[in-house]
Amino acid sequence: MRDPSQRLRGVLEAIERIEDRISGGRAAFEDDAMLQVWVLHHLQIISEACRSLPENFRQQRAEVDWSRLVGMRHVLVHQDFEIDTDIVWAVVERELPMLKQKVNEILDRGAD
Repeated sequence: MRDPSQRLRGVLEAIERIEDRISGGRAAFEDDAMLQVWVLHHLQIISEACRSLPENFRQQRAEVDWSRLVGMRHVLVHQDFEIDTDIVWAVVERELPMLKQKVNEILDRGAD
């Protein structure tokens, strides 16, 4: 079983992989279905990693909205499994930088 710090490093790795691929901006993202799937896949990795953190760990680090991250996957994909690019891009642009900062702060303090 992976410990919380390993899971958080997985979150950071997924964020960095997204950051590496979105340098072309929103227009490039909108025009590239494979890029959309790539980003969505890594957002799902983030969601799953957060879901796997122990509940007491999440409660002790309430500066992160863990339940929102866990539920992120359901929001990103419509019921008909179409990617909502507006929501995905909003998450990438607004939420991931803050999450990256908070996860780094938690790791700096010692996640275990």
